[in-house]
Amino acid sequence: MKGDYQDLVDEISALLGAPATLENRDFRLIAFGAHDSDDDLAMDPVRTRSILTRQSTAAVRSWFEGFGIARATGPVRIPAAPEAGVYRGRICLPVRHRGIVQGYVWLLDQEPGKPGPDPAALAAAMEVAQRIGVLLAEEAKAGADLSREFQAVLTAGRGWPQDMAVAALRAALGPDGDGLHAAVCVSPWPGETPATVPGAAAVCVVPLRGGGAGEPGDASAAGPAGGLALAVLLRLRSTDALAPALTAVARLMPRAAEPAAAATGSRARAAAGASAGAGSATATGPHRMTAGVADPVRGLAELPAAWEQAVAASRAAVAEPRFGPVAQWSQIGPYRLLASLASDPVDDPAARTLLAPAHRELARTAEVFLDCAGQAGRAAAALGIHRQTLYYRLGRVEQLTGLDLDAGEDRLLLHMALKASRLA
Repeated sequence: MKGDYQDLVDEISALLGAPATLENRDFRLIAFGAHDSDDDLAMDPVRTRSILTRQSTAAVRSWFEGFGIARATGPVRIPAAPEAGVYRGRICLPVRHRGIVQGYVWLLDQEPGKPGPDPAALAAAMEVAQRIGVLLAEEAKAGADLSREFQAVLTAGRGWPQDMAVAALRAALGPDGDGLHAAVCVSPWPGETPATVPGAAAVCVVPLRGGGAGEPGDASAAGPAGGLALAVLLRLRSTDALAPALTAVARLMPRAAEPAAAATGSRARAAAGASAGAGSATATGPHRMTAGVADPVRGLAELPAAWEQAVAASRAAVAEPRFGPVAQWSQIGPYRLLASLASDPVDDPAARTLLAPAHRELARTAEVFLDCAGQAGRAAAALGIHRQTLYYRLGRVEQLTGLDLDAGEDRLLLHMALKASRLA
């Protein structure tokens, strides 16, 4: 498929006598023509960055889209803008299929005063762009068509059912099945499976029962009761190249934000307000959309385990906003272990009273103290209180829990209970 794109881009370059680049509708580079010009202006910062990083920035995307390229059905001329790093004007050929924009072919326009491509050549180039549109649409449809096989892998029970589901997905992917992939969980997901996700080998929506981590492949491993999660299997070029995957995931979330807000509205705000009274709650509420990205895997045998990682990272992003709305499993610290605990809410007798809403401040004090490795000075500074106030609160924590905060195992038990309560 990539060879087909390159051949078509080279055909457009030959027709118009200028190097062309092809990007999908999310401005990720797919192919580019050979560049042998001695003109320094031909490689302005925007074109250079697109080729080197295989993607354009959000600012560049917004600037170009301001010229109506997403709605255009024919070539669009865009003037130079040196302040934006665009030293040479562009000709954009929208790549469409059945009225839907699939991507863009970009060419450098001639300098002012010089004749550009003649209309016949542009018309021929647009015909090639339409052929590219068919390929991009078929590729997106192929990824969507694998939703059933992908969902089967994520929901199958352990043992032979899961092995059979993995084998079916591998067969459906063909040679790509042995490549490098990352599993992604976006939760809660408010709607249907998106028509296309850049870089995705397969996409599906998975129902979630809520709670903690279930068995491998158990779709109930995260999310609010009765909710949905979007599962994405992203193709990767290397284990060090997660940036495009993270960008693709980040773009999914604002796409879903408006319908999610419309569907939940005041209910989400009420839930956030209610959670503010709990010792383990976050300020943003328990149902904000988050995404988790698993460590890359080669082949599909480890995909069920990778899905567990993605679910755990998504849950950790809810529990700890500092991880960001898109969290990587490799960066969530102790939540890698806590997320694998039983799905029932934490109800350890020692922590039960402390986790009641009435003791929210004491629970926060204990958590910060333990996060600071028991160093009173650091904890007091982090909480903005005097040391004596800290000591008084810790004494109250010991009274409520019956634990000795000078004992390592008691500290470990309380720390785990406080962190696990965030996931619950």
